[in-house]
Amino acid sequence: MNSLDWAVLIGYFGVMIAIGVWSHKRVDNVSDFFTAGGKMPWWLSGISHHMSGYSAVMFTGYAGIAYTYGVTSFVTWSFPIALGIAIGSKLFAPRINRLRSRLHVASPLEYLKNRYNLKTQQALAWSGMLLKIVDVGAKWAAIATLLSVFTGVSLNQGILITGVITAFYCTIGGLWADALTELGQFIIQLLAGIAMFVAVVGKLGPHGGFFGVWDEPALQGHGKPLVGPYGTVFLLAFLFIKLFEYNGGMLNQAQRYMATGSAREAARSARLSAVLWLVWPVVLFFPMWMSPLLVHANKPDGSDSYALMTEQLLPHGLLGLVIVGFFSHTMAMCSSDANAIAAVFTRDVAPAFSQTARGWNERKGLLVARVTTVVFLGLSMAVATQVNSPAFKDIITVVIKWVAGLMGPIAIPMMLGLLRTFRKSGPTAALTSWAAGLLAFWLVNYPINWNVEGGVPLEYQVSIPLAVSLVLYILIGYLKPEDTPERDALIERINTDDDGSTGAAAVPAPAEPQDGTVGTQPPGRLS
Repeated sequence: MNSLDWAVLIGYFGVMIAIGVWSHKRVDNVSDFFTAGGKMPWWLSGISHHMSGYSAVMFTGYAGIAYTYGVTSFVTWSFPIALGIAIGSKLFAPRINRLRSRLHVASPLEYLKNRYNLKTQQALAWSGMLLKIVDVGAKWAAIATLLSVFTGVSLNQGILITGVITAFYCTIGGLWADALTELGQFIIQLLAGIAMFVAVVGKLGPHGGFFGVWDEPALQGHGKPLVGPYGTVFLLAFLFIKLFEYNGGMLNQAQRYMATGSAREAARSARLSAVLWLVWPVVLFFPMWMSPLLVHANKPDGSDSYALMTEQLLPHGLLGLVIVGFFSHTMAMCSSDANAIAAVFTRDVAPAFSQTARGWNERKGLLVARVTTVVFLGLSMAVATQVNSPAFKDIITVVIKWVAGLMGPIAIPMMLGLLRTFRKSGPTAALTSWAAGLLAFWLVNYPINWNVEGGVPLEYQVSIPLAVSLVLYILIGYLKPEDTPERDALIERINTDDDGSTGAAAVPAPAEPQDGTVGTQPPGRLS
């Protein structure tokens, strides 16, 4: 990097901070901070939903998969995401929006107290928060890894730089700041991705050109859709995982659906995100597929291949723009995760343990939300320093094995609880499926893995916990139905097609910790 690249990078950070300051003026209460008051346009929600699913892991971990295996990086990652979101635009997006517009909640997990009970809500909230700390930690480590390639700063210095800037704009601006910065980041990504695509295509002439390049020995097998550990079972497992994860199971995407004015607009935002996931990653991945022809990765997993290729092919200025693109991915995802976890803690966890929390007024609730955001980012940055340690191993292991493997048991009760089909599955089904799924993850990845020669294949490490949770949730609901008139009434409010209202909905004070019933808490502002 030279002075021009640094100018581009510093200018980007300055714009992010300015957006945070501007967004601060639009945040008056908890509803504004967590769900943009239900006033976000569907197209902005869709772009924000799309961008909040990326991080620098794509340019490190998935770049390594592309470098080693080729197009399977798209077939088993972004394609399942696109298909999952497309399905979710019908199944989940409208229902999640109605959580805000009809039940007047500010956290995606807030409705679980009435759908199941307080114990279930707390189990999912705590496990979801802990998983997100690990997940975001891997994202910080990924961007710091790239920063070290370009600038030579240490891993911890890179984590600190990106974390502090992200903490500033998302803490003061809330979801509005997240969405607006993600819009700017999408434009930057568009320019940077096209620049890299054109630069790589320009180097393919000696290798047979755009279409003949696949015959090169260095790309042997790179055109196969399913290869290595990424086979059919892995693809099917990932499709189910991403169906739940990217439609709200990991919380931050659920907020994008909640932020739109109506259920119909939430569905439109999901469809836009699905189209972007289907088309745009091909442009981003193509240079990675070609990377074995152009660079020799220094790391065994090839995770530095894209960064090396960027340095080699792009002139200064454009190099800075691509580096900004790396930052934009990670900051988009981490800031949205921080906002989601702050919502869960402020709305779901704190009121269950503190009488004071149940009486927070608008000003106090907003202050706690901002403090929680900073604390979450600090904890995730601490975890990031442990990536590549014996406990967590490499970045892609954290993202694929830990996050994908643990997400299912957490998301299944939350997501399937929205649907009429599973109305008989109550607290017993939810808690049992959650606990058994977590136990299955531990057994498959550790005791069983240690005793199987060569270890348990990755596809089973990520799919078995999900399968155990899914089967138990459905089976226990059938054998021990726990539907009640109150729970049925709640599900009907979420599933009725006609919203009856659009736009912002006021958010009440956090609910009392004891189990409640539908309709016991009138809508209103914090007071």
